[in-house]
Amino acid sequence: MEDIFVRFISFSLNYLIKKLFFTDFRAQKRKRESRWSIQANALCSIKSLGEKMVQTLRKPEIIEMARREGKVTVDMLVDHFGVTPQTIRRDLTELAESGQLERVHGGAILPSTTMNIGYIERQELNQPSKVDIARECVRHIPNDCSLFLNIGTTTEAVASELRRHTGLLVVTNNLNIANKLAHESSLEVVVTGGDLRRADGGLVGAVARETVSRFRFDFAIIGCSALHPGGDILDFDTREVGVSQAIISRSDKVFLAADNSKFDRKAPIKIAGLPEIDVFVTDKIPPTEFSDACKGNDTQVIVAKNR
Repeated sequence: MEDIFVRFISFSLNYLIKKLFFTDFRAQKRKRESRWSIQANALCSIKSLGEKMVQTLRKPEIIEMARREGKVTVDMLVDHFGVTPQTIRRDLTELAESGQLERVHGGAILPSTTMNIGYIERQELNQPSKVDIARECVRHIPNDCSLFLNIGTTTEAVASELRRHTGLLVVTNNLNIANKLAHESSLEVVVTGGDLRRADGGLVGAVARETVSRFRFDFAIIGCSALHPGGDILDFDTREVGVSQAIISRSDKVFLAADNSKFDRKAPIKIAGLPEIDVFVTDKIPPTEFSDACKGNDTQVIVAKNR
């Protein structure tokens, strides 16, 4: 009987010890798991916060690239930032949803608007292509002729390339062009007058149109703000468009100088159609629809080479 009692006491003590030990072990295990869970959640939160901070820094640069290049593509941004295409697509979607960019196939552009982008931004936009286009244009302009250059940063690039010409009469409604050519003694420069558009030095309105109507030009080189695939040449300011239309009507041969980014932009006012353009000088082969429209209207297309 005594042996049974001793065994019972021993069994009970062992049971209590084991219960206490395993209860403490399980509690410690739960504590460790809880600590690991807290650490894991903290790491995820830090990672998520870091991604958001990087994204916050990335988005303004994407917008700046769109302003500078005219268009950003997913591939371009993947190479630039070293992130996945999915990350860039998410960035572009969020920028489009906030109205800062407009999604197009393969990338994004600045959103459509009824106002042009700023002059400084336009100066920087596709500048190397504008120089190539300008050099190609002046190859077709002989000495001793009359020429009109209208408002635009591409026509300003053309003016810079005319300095080797002699005997030209250059008429312009662009004060920046007049300033570029002011010291070229071999060129005669006439400024139209008109309402000064302080944002970019353009002269527009009735006085400018009236001045244009007094001339007959051998050549005109004009720029634009946007190109429609069907062949419409577009701009933003009705006063400027009226002057451009007068220029076209008073010129024997009209060159349109515009880089490929103009196909990715929209503007509300039609300047002219391809039947009124003799030569289109650009930096890349135009979209198929526009190329077909050029052929149908006998508009020569010249793709400027990178010189």
